[in-house]
Amino acid sequence: MSSAPSSPFRSADFRRLWFGQTVSQVGSQASLLLLPLLAVLALDADADRLGVLRAVEQVPVLLLSLFAGAWADRLRPRDVMVYADAGRALALVAVAAAYAFGVLGMEALLVVAFLMGTLTVFFDVAYQASLVQLVHRQQLTQANSALEGSRSVAQFGGPALGGGLLSVFSVPVAALVSALFFVLSLLSLRSIRSDRPRGARGGPVGERGGRREGRCGPPFPVPALRRIREGVRHVAGEASLRAVALATALFQFSFAALMTVYLVFLPRELGLSGAAVGLVLGALGPGAVVGSLLAARLPERYGYGRVLVGAAVLGDGMMLCVPALHGSGAGTVLALAGLNFLFGALGQVVNVAMMSVRQALTPVRLQGRVVATVNFVGMGLTPLGSLLGGWLAGQWGLRTSLLVTAASLALSPLFMALSPLARLGRELPSLSDGWEA
Repeated sequence: MSSAPSSPFRSADFRRLWFGQTVSQVGSQASLLLLPLLAVLALDADADRLGVLRAVEQVPVLLLSLFAGAWADRLRPRDVMVYADAGRALALVAVAAAYAFGVLGMEALLVVAFLMGTLTVFFDVAYQASLVQLVHRQQLTQANSALEGSRSVAQFGGPALGGGLLSVFSVPVAALVSALFFVLSLLSLRSIRSDRPRGARGGPVGERGGRREGRCGPPFPVPALRRIREGVRHVAGEASLRAVALATALFQFSFAALMTVYLVFLPRELGLSGAAVGLVLGALGPGAVVGSLLAARLPERYGYGRVLVGAAVLGDGMMLCVPALHGSGAGTVLALAGLNFLFGALGQVVNVAMMSVRQALTPVRLQGRVVATVNFVGMGLTPLGSLLGGWLAGQWGLRTSLLVTAASLALSPLFMALSPLARLGRELPSLSDGWEA
């Protein structure tokens, strides 16, 4: 095998994945704001109906992640992403047409929201599963850094784009422009050549020997639940993967509780205006971009274990400073923005390192199901965390409950420090079959 090139961007297929994923994320994030604004401005939706709309758009993560993983491992990841982009583009075109003809109602918007959420789940699982087929093992961290960096830009640039489109253009034009991002994505992704069909067998990722053609999956259909169980068993049976899933679950649970209190604490306890709250929360995005750049270098210098635990401790510790702040002056706003910037940067370092570890410990044929299993476990407790945060705020007050939920973030780095993740060195871990198709 030839030595790996210094940068994953030397691979044309990785560049196609990176560009397609980037513009798709922009379209996805823009639509996350476009649909709620459309409901409020065009359909006069109240807060209750808006809450239902957002819930309908988010619920596919819990309902369909495991099935998305099974399908992503059954089909060619490129095709899953292309179909997801095409479906989301058509959904937005349908919204534009329905509005133009005066037949768009809340019920139709709920159907579109659920469809968009469902296709986003499939796209996100597939693009993470496809990466290991496009780059060398040694390039995983750099490649994840690039993908997560562009996703972070989309997370704070996409909503601004969606709101701007709706304020400048008519509803049909705004929806069609958002659909255009998905079209650009699928045009880039469909030109990917080097990812194998799921049923083809071959050597490790990065092997130059070409691709064996084979059937797309086993000769007879395998029940989806059996494929899902295979992914769950792999995560449960590998100590470091178990640690990744459980550390993610602990963080997401605590973070959901924290954010429930935090979003009320900022305007009510500190008296921040809506613009100030937006500035404070917006600092997370640039922080995540910086964190993505750091994540490409830190593990090679200090080791994955030290980076995971150290960045998590420092990043989560930023939130312990928030309850000490008072007032709505410029100093408070700048302090909050700075804390969020550091929290976003260090959190992204942890996120990229964890993704690389997860991919390195997963056979290519199981990538989609392992992504889905970790996402399912990691996000499954977030509704309970949100409920807990609201209950604590009602029982103990905003400042005390914010301190308690911020302290609970320490559960994740504490767990990582006691797990096999803390013992990882400068090289990515591996399994004997970790890179077999």
